Amino acid sequence: MSAPVFDFDEEIDRREVPALKPHRIVLGTDGEHLFPAGVADMDFKAPPAVLDAMRKRLAHGVFGYETMPDGLMPALTGWLRSRHGWQVEERHILRAPNVLNSLAIAASLFTGEDDGIIVQPPVFFDFYDIISENRRRLVSNPLIENDGRYEMNFDRLEQLAADPRVRMLYLCNPHNPVGRVWSRDELRRLAGICSHNDVLVVSDEIHGDITFPGHPYTPFASLGEEEALNSITCLSPAKSFNIASCCSAFTIIANEARRKAFQAENSRLTVNKNNAFASVAMEAAYCDGGPWFDAVLKYIGENLSLLRERLAELPEVTLIEPEGTFLVWLNFRALGMSPEDLTAFLRGEVGWAVTRGPAFGEQGIGFARLNIACTRSRLAAALAGLETAITSLRQSS
Repeated sequence: MSAPVFDFDEEIDRREVPALKPHRIVLGTDGEHLFPAGVADMDFKAPPAVLDAMRKRLAHGVFGYETMPDGLMPALTGWLRSRHGWQVEERHILRAPNVLNSLAIAASLFTGEDDGIIVQPPVFFDFYDIISENRRRLVSNPLIENDGRYEMNFDRLEQLAADPRVRMLYLCNPHNPVGRVWSRDELRRLAGICSHNDVLVVSDEIHGDITFPGHPYTPFASLGEEEALNSITCLSPAKSFNIASCCSAFTIIANEARRKAFQAENSRLTVNKNNAFASVAMEAAYCDGGPWFDAVLKYIGENLSLLRERLAELPEVTLIEPEGTFLVWLNFRALGMSPEDLTAFLRGEVGWAVTRGPAFGEQGIGFARLNIACTRSRLAAALAGLETAITSLRQSS
């Protein structure tokens, strides 16, 4: 039987709906012409299995209060088991509106005001907001860049974790924006440091499925019982199946006392309700979305090959080789521009709307994050714009 064919080259006008990526909130009132590559979602239609399930649910016509469908948790645990070899007990899983909600509740429940939470910049910018808005203290353990590859600074991590007022670490696994897929050995070393110092690991694993050959995703809690008991895992099918606006998330907590506390907080905040369309979308994705996901990951990998090929002709821009995610971290420091000038250059000369590097921490100065989950033709046109702008810059210099 031949593999199903999915059309990822189809151009879809996302401005027909209030999509965030091409919206003036992101692009600015003068940015309608820009290549929208900042927001972390794909430009592709959701899997046909998801669309069919949502159509069927819509045809039913009654949208009163619902409980969670019986098949949703088995669909999730089946996906984690078959794709990543991770055996998760259903009773350890709680629903959540989104991953950020779980990160915030974890900080609120398991740290006190002014307690420290470790982050490893450059890292997902919402980590900073959650920590500050919950009046917790940011503790920075910057990643080390070694010849274009980022690594954790374990020596500094040991020093920071030894402080008794440091109670939690936000792990990004895989890491946004640098594209590292942390190895089992790296995660074990981090786990040992955190366990020894009673630092709870809260792991954002929303990009876990999206890894490239040779770089398997290791769920932190899959390392062993000790790691599972000293961690909270936050995940969602939002990235894998491009359903961010019509899905929710899952929080996996093996520690019974923490899980009960989390469940009580969900109830107190009344964030434990079910959405009919989110439920059917997620169940269909995990049950029947595998062939689509495999195909889209192959397409994104081919986009990465195109990017790599075109950047080979532009020594002024360095690709930090990603091991996972559809977000790439580009080094523009050779241009010698200030953050403001680099943004102006990318918008005004290149025609790109990407995420500014400093949004991920001061370690991101001179960098930008580019989303390559778009049609091949749009990416090729965007890269042509970069080539033209760099060539013009060379001539003017």
